[in-house]
Amino acid sequence: MADSETGGRRLQVANARPEDSGRGIAHLPRSVMALLGVNEGDVVEIVGKKTTPARAIAPYPEDEGLDIVRIDGLQRANAGVGSGDQVEVRKAESRPASRVVFAPAQQNLRLQGSANALKRTFFGRPLCQGDIVATTGHQRVDNLSPNVRRYVNAPAFSLQEIRLAVVSATPKGVVHIDESTEIELRSEYEEPRETRRADVTYDDIGGMGQTIDQLREMVELPLRYPELFQRLGVDPPKGVLLHGPPGTGKTRLARAVANESDAEFFLINGPEIMGSAYGESEKRLREVFEEATKASPSIVFIDEIDSIAPKRGQVSGEAEKRLVAQLLTLMDGLESRANIVVIAATNRPEAIDEALRRPGRFDREIVVGVPDERGRREILGIHTRGMPLDDNVDLGELSRTTYGFVGADLAALTREAAIDSVRRIMPRIDLSAGTIPQDVLDSLSVTRDDFVEALKRVQPSAMREVMVQAPTVRWDDVGGLDDAQMRLKEGVELPLKSPDSFRRLGIRPAKGFLLYGPPGTGKTLLAKAVAREAEANFIATKSSDLLSKWYGESEQQIARLFARARQVAPTVIFIDELDSLVPARGGGLGEPQVTERVVNTILAEMDGLEELQSVVVIGATNRPNMVDPALLRPGRFDELIYVGVPDRAGRARILGIQTQKMPLAADVDLDAIAARTERFTGADLEDVVRRAGLVALRASLDTREVTMAHFEAALADSRASVTVAMEEEYRAMSARLKQDAVAIQPIGFIAPGMVEGRGPKG
Repeated sequence: MADSETGGRRLQVANARPEDSGRGIAHLPRSVMALLGVNEGDVVEIVGKKTTPARAIAPYPEDEGLDIVRIDGLQRANAGVGSGDQVEVRKAESRPASRVVFAPAQQNLRLQGSANALKRTFFGRPLCQGDIVATTGHQRVDNLSPNVRRYVNAPAFSLQEIRLAVVSATPKGVVHIDESTEIELRSEYEEPRETRRADVTYDDIGGMGQTIDQLREMVELPLRYPELFQRLGVDPPKGVLLHGPPGTGKTRLARAVANESDAEFFLINGPEIMGSAYGESEKRLREVFEEATKASPSIVFIDEIDSIAPKRGQVSGEAEKRLVAQLLTLMDGLESRANIVVIAATNRPEAIDEALRRPGRFDREIVVGVPDERGRREILGIHTRGMPLDDNVDLGELSRTTYGFVGADLAALTREAAIDSVRRIMPRIDLSAGTIPQDVLDSLSVTRDDFVEALKRVQPSAMREVMVQAPTVRWDDVGGLDDAQMRLKEGVELPLKSPDSFRRLGIRPAKGFLLYGPPGTGKTLLAKAVAREAEANFIATKSSDLLSKWYGESEQQIARLFARARQVAPTVIFIDELDSLVPARGGGLGEPQVTERVVNTILAEMDGLEELQSVVVIGATNRPNMVDPALLRPGRFDELIYVGVPDRAGRARILGIQTQKMPLAADVDLDAIAARTERFTGADLEDVVRRAGLVALRASLDTREVTMAHFEAALADSRASVTVAMEEEYRAMSARLKQDAVAIQPIGFIAPGMVEGRGPKG
């Protein structure tokens, strides 16, 4: 920290938290506030390339003792600085404004609204001509101290955050809006006298802390401080490839980097560059790079690069091959002193020509993945920044229940919730009047129920190619399976919820679980419950979904299934009737069967899960002896869990769960029913309850309760689906299953029933 001749203090700029974005505040060290003679809420000037005012606020707890000033992306743009730069902070005097003129800060936006709403929004906010400010919505400010809450008013301007430019402010210098200020809102964008780029900043991107850091050192440093690389005697990076599922924010991230680097931004949309005439596509590409060179420092962003730079060996058209060659030439021809960085984005990195993916062209590949819970919380905070949220909305709860959602999905979720809230006030709006009364606008709020309804309509886009569920089954809904339940808790729930514990002990979590037992014992129910309790995505599939008559397509389906599961981890993949998908190999004649290739693919995928955390495979079968033995070894299906017929206490628990919503008469004794249902599975007991209800309805459609007599009639019409012989067979099978997995026969073995060299016996 250094003192300037003008009585200011020099501090390093750092990003503010997302919830502080648009509030016009600066978090300063307490020592600096004391030296400048300012208290919380007083006005200071932040001087970089340009000057902008802010209200001084105490530092975040984690910043105590650090010489940094935390300001949001709008303030960084207003001051003409980026994160990590030095600025001068000095005390300022703010005078009441007699007149302030606002206009939209972005093109293609037309505004109509009340100047009084803007006055409430920006009341007391320090401004100066040329600043860009934002309406920040009804946000709770419980985290601020009481004496500064009055400086961060919650406006009733609109359902979204809107950025406005201060076209003019009278008198000149730092002013603030009070009761006597005249406010004018111009309806259309006006070209500013000096450019302050702030359409997208780092504050508008959530859940990408590490990605932003990687991109900053690859892009922002070379563009802003090229002398660093010249001093080191190395060429700065020329290109960065961003890849990840659609909707994760790759394009938005590139725009934010361009704005924060104060660089010109040139966008190339893949399909738009293609021309119909010979050589036209290459000419368009050259022209963009020539313009970028003239306007440097600049960023060339190529969206959907896989459409213009596919693998040349896999395309038949000459135009695509020439375009790839032209792009290679342009990237090799970038001078190290040209101060240009190329950023490309794709969700299909495997489809890009290999020649581009080498150092010197795209120097680094950065994965922009599906956000975790903390990232989803940040993204929801950004998208609800301009929303009048009701007090019952818990963004933490929403972030926990939206696993698998990318940024675009969360934006759609908030939009759908806002539309639901608008639907509620539609009866109070007179459409012929042309305007909405102010009291109706003030009463508008988005509630928890709006988000619950929106969740029914918005599905995670990263998982639309495969069926994904957020299971609703809990452990309380599972009865009579205590041993299997405990082993699944230890094997699935603990590693997904507490991965640090496993790393601390140096052990790896189990990759796979095979649930086997008689039909109807609750294997699928167990898999759903463990996915729900572990707060993981649940992908349910069966052999008919994965097997195809076309050669090689079955293997591709399985590879795609596992790739999607990794992208939206934590994930539980549940494969029902596993024996039909991965039967024992070696029994067929002639050409390898489809299922044998499928077995090989699943073996390879499960071995590949070791580096990829938080993906668990659960298989279910009632014929475990038919499953290929290679799958049953540790490292693939680590745990073989027998899901048997429930005992008497388990049956009583299942009956209690099944009759929770049934009005039972006083004479119904569930323990007595449990005693009489020996070897009944969970499905059998559910059938007994259903039949008892049907018997009651048969007697009278107006019946209000189910009696013991109805259950007696149901029991007389029911039977156990598991016989004594079946139980004995499963017990024997359970005893020899692991031994069979160890005793895998070598390659070239003679299958049972075969005689060497002569085909089947007989």
